[in-house]
Amino acid sequence: MSNLLYYERNLPHRLPPGSDIFLTFRLADSLPAATIARLRAQFHTGENQLPEATYAEQRRYFGRFDQLLDEAAHGATWLRHPEIANLVGGSLQHFNGIAYYLRCYCIMPNHVHLVVSLEDGAPALAETLQRIKGYTALQANKHLCRTGQFWQRETYDHIVRSGDEMQRVIAYVLNNPVKAGLVESWEQWPYTYWQEF
Repeated sequence: MSNLLYYERNLPHRLPPGSDIFLTFRLADSLPAATIARLRAQFHTGENQLPEATYAEQRRYFGRFDQLLDEAAHGATWLRHPEIANLVGGSLQHFNGIAYYLRCYCIMPNHVHLVVSLEDGAPALAETLQRIKGYTALQANKHLCRTGQFWQRETYDHIVRSGDEMQRVIAYVLNNPVKAGLVESWEQWPYTYWQEF
């Protein structure tokens, strides 16, 4: 699995070392299958489409996807439990400086946003994410006295292209609880990390 710099499931994934990457992963069944199918049907990137048009399409897709997650109208919200949110935050911090440089994260009730920087020669990010999700799923299921799939298998990822975009993405991550109506200021959300704060 060490060559997972590019792979495809339902979406294309490009995770090259030397990149800054915005990631989102969510709890299993946090969105209905019919909703996901409808969103995918609306997501069109043609082979002859210009990169700027593809990028704009991906942003629209993700914006709608994230809005639905913020509503938390379907599925479990196990990340509301402080023990589970802290478990996930601790796992993200564990790999900081080892597999990536952690710029920020926000743990929402049913999903996680994070921004990482990969150095040249960094371990494959897909492997690191698999380790994080596997460990936290096992521990969270024990804590919740449950079995079964905890995380959705696929992770949304996006390469951050510039310093200006990095500032926008970090602001987006930090303000996610504000946008969702959970707090009035991002500093009030206990499951947020920003390396510059």
